[in-house]
Amino acid sequence: MKVLVLCESLDENDSSGTKGRVGLLKSFVKAGFSVTALHYSQKDLEIEGVECILVKENKASLLFVLSRVQRLVFRWFKINISPTVDKLFGFSFGFFSDAKSLSKAVKKFKPDDFQMIWTLSKGDSYRSHKAVLTLPQWHKKWYAYVHDPYPQQLYPRPYNFVPHGYRKKRYFFRAITQKAKRIVFPSLLLKEWMQSYFVDVKGKSLIIPHQLRSIPFSKEDLPNYYNTDKFNLLHAGSLLDLRDPNPIIEAYKEFLNKVPKAKNDSSLLFIGKASVFTGYLLKQQSQIPQIYLSKDYVPFKSVYAMQQLASINIILEAKSEISPFLPGKFPHCAASNAPIFLIGPYYSECKRILGETYPYQFDFDDVDKLANAMIDTYKIWQDDKEMLKLNRKDLIQYLSANHLKKVIDETSENLVV
Repeated sequence: MKVLVLCESLDENDSSGTKGRVGLLKSFVKAGFSVTALHYSQKDLEIEGVECILVKENKASLLFVLSRVQRLVFRWFKINISPTVDKLFGFSFGFFSDAKSLSKAVKKFKPDDFQMIWTLSKGDSYRSHKAVLTLPQWHKKWYAYVHDPYPQQLYPRPYNFVPHGYRKKRYFFRAITQKAKRIVFPSLLLKEWMQSYFVDVKGKSLIIPHQLRSIPFSKEDLPNYYNTDKFNLLHAGSLLDLRDPNPIIEAYKEFLNKVPKAKNDSSLLFIGKASVFTGYLLKQQSQIPQIYLSKDYVPFKSVYAMQQLASINIILEAKSEISPFLPGKFPHCAASNAPIFLIGPYYSECKRILGETYPYQFDFDDVDKLANAMIDTYKIWQDDKEMLKLNRKDLIQYLSANHLKKVIDETSENLVV
């Protein structure tokens, strides 16, 4: 099966989303698909088994000129016309210019030469989707990938951001759900959430989770502050505004108070960029030397090595009634075969995948329960580190290229979800 993929970036160092999209391409190859990837990464990149083609920006267009004017007006005069542009058109001139460049690149290929064309989203940008939306000759083979709720005003509470031009963004996304052959989600809860707003999702959705990858690493990739001889509880990833680490901190304090000897051989690490919680975490770090907070972004290879050698990997979700997101780091945590501590709401895609009987899932107020889990796993770690394992072959299978191929094969003709 030949697959044409259109994406904004293949540079894994630019975002966690791009890491997930690269993982998807590698699973395509592993599943036996022939993959050609058109990307807008601004530099040449290679992925083994994938024909990667860099899309050049089309500078000979009015849209390009307008996009540069929009930037320069802000840079030189500190006048931000973006809200006005977004209100009028739904998107920036840069969005339209980039989508036009991507569309032009796709036109060099013939739909008859491919069984599928996939458009991959990144952050809150859907430039690749806009490009294919303007190419009706590809619609009957179009798999539109959607990794988060869109537009942003459709995020579940307590998220409350309403972007400029939100109505036009909703019309844009509705057109995607109507024209694409398949809408692909990494999460079943996300599919159900989006279907409640866009009825055309029903009957044409696929659930393909973020993919498990085999990434070589060694202890040499570890930063000097990471001691593999300790009982390491690791939270890797940005603490967004609504991911409050307070329950983890309070549980860890209780753990140290109840098991004083753990002060010598345990650590709690928060790895990622600065956030609204940085001040709070720095204060806690000054009082509890076992807590480590990274100063800024840490290279993916180092983070992945820490995840694979962690005693416990922590996934912290936003305090909400529902979390339909599947975090990009979920496959990395599953691959480590270390227990996952999940702190999240009752309705959560992570909880759905881990299952109702999974012992290490906690509500936001379960500080005592979380502390007791730290104590229990610490005792197992002390007795025999090899006994502290996740041991979930079903997760490995669900996140595998084999499962991806099975889903696509089974739904290649008829699909009702």
